[in-house]
Amino acid sequence: MYNETDFNLEAPVQEPDRQYYYIEQCRKLVQDIEQKKGRRLKACVNTFGCQMNARDSEKLIGILKEIGYEMTEEEDCDFVLFNTCTVRENANTRVYGRLGQLKNYKKKNPQMMIALCGCMMQEPHVVEKIKTTYGYVNLIFGTHNIYKFAELIYNSFQSERLLIDIWKDTDKIVEDLPNERKFPFKTGINIMFGCDNFCTYCIVPYVRGRERSRNPKDIVREIKRHVAGGVKEVMLLGQNVNSYGKNLEEPVTFAKLLEEVEKIDGLERIRFMTPHPKDLSDDLIEVMRKSKKICHHIHLPLQSGSTKLLAKMNRKYTKEQYLELVAKIKERIPDISLTTDIIVGFPGETEEDFNDTLDVVRQAEFDSAYTFIYSKRTGTPAALMDDQISETVVKQRFDRLLALIQDTSSRLTAKRVGTVQRVLVESMNEQDETLVTGRLENNSVVHFAGDESMIGGLYDVKLLEAKGFYYMGERV
Repeated sequence: MYNETDFNLEAPVQEPDRQYYYIEQCRKLVQDIEQKKGRRLKACVNTFGCQMNARDSEKLIGILKEIGYEMTEEEDCDFVLFNTCTVRENANTRVYGRLGQLKNYKKKNPQMMIALCGCMMQEPHVVEKIKTTYGYVNLIFGTHNIYKFAELIYNSFQSERLLIDIWKDTDKIVEDLPNERKFPFKTGINIMFGCDNFCTYCIVPYVRGRERSRNPKDIVREIKRHVAGGVKEVMLLGQNVNSYGKNLEEPVTFAKLLEEVEKIDGLERIRFMTPHPKDLSDDLIEVMRKSKKICHHIHLPLQSGSTKLLAKMNRKYTKEQYLELVAKIKERIPDISLTTDIIVGFPGETEEDFNDTLDVVRQAEFDSAYTFIYSKRTGTPAALMDDQISETVVKQRFDRLLALIQDTSSRLTAKRVGTVQRVLVESMNEQDETLVTGRLENNSVVHFAGDESMIGGLYDVKLLEAKGFYYMGERV
């Protein structure tokens, strides 16, 4: 990048050079403060929400470390950043509660910096509330400009007022900045940003913006760099990965991108999140079938089994089309593991609609499911719909759905007992220091005898016993 003398010049216009300039400027400021305080400055990043947010936080932490902060999990420190989620109203409530707790820390340490970013900050009423109620916050930015983090920190250091930098949308994609992987052996890779689907219950398109895809060569180059640094598994991330490449100057399909990623030497596992049932292609299924690296696991959000409700949700498929897709996937990839998302209590849901959902769960036989009670989300069309369902009815339906999913999952889990599966060891077991914990291709957890030296390695493990959602096994 730059040598020492370059930082006496004006900030470059070109990205990411501009941000490396500001990283160096912030580093000098941090060093000055540390000299006055006689200690290292510490920073804490707390992440709310999805894997996209988790990946964003890796980038934010990487920049903070490059600036010179020592990372900590304690919020009583010198720089606290909340990377927020706004998918549900209660996510906002949690952030407000945590913000309130920071007030006393700031009183003890007036130079403490408090920053907020992420999806929640894309909502104007949220920013207004923070301005009026939490006047001790220093910096607010959104989802579209996290690459500017170093520049924003520098400007915040220079100002005694709250700095707000929220973009409504962007067509910019800036990568090649510092990032700090949570795990040395696996990482998430953003392949696209935003969403064009506008499901009626979902706030994401309004806070993450419209779909924009990264250049496939940039994605491959980034993965190669991570693999050279020890990564064995990547998760390709997008709100709807099936839409990848459609808006590029030279369109590329997601299936084609997977084929290119498969060619990377040293990479052993490929995952992706999240496909949309409406446009999961035959090409993608075929690429998965032939692949030696793509995990045989698809998270295929259902949301509802009722065609009527799916139309109200703007999901663009029917119950029958979803089941046909599941049948096609299972025929082509017999050992596939399917997981899903299901919403209970969407406005207007009748007992018949709910029974349609139960019917799909029985026929599709999901390995597991993330089940949600519908939460009215201000700013979405569904929040204005009539026929909101009573809590009593929703809770009763939710319990019935959960019981069915647990029964199905237990049967499928038991079927794998006695088989030998490839396991990526992720950590030592938290309850038993003689065991390690890892994941199968289908994302199931398994515990077996091992030691710390095995973390990050892939091992063949015989599954001895199914214990609900996890296995006990032994290395073979």
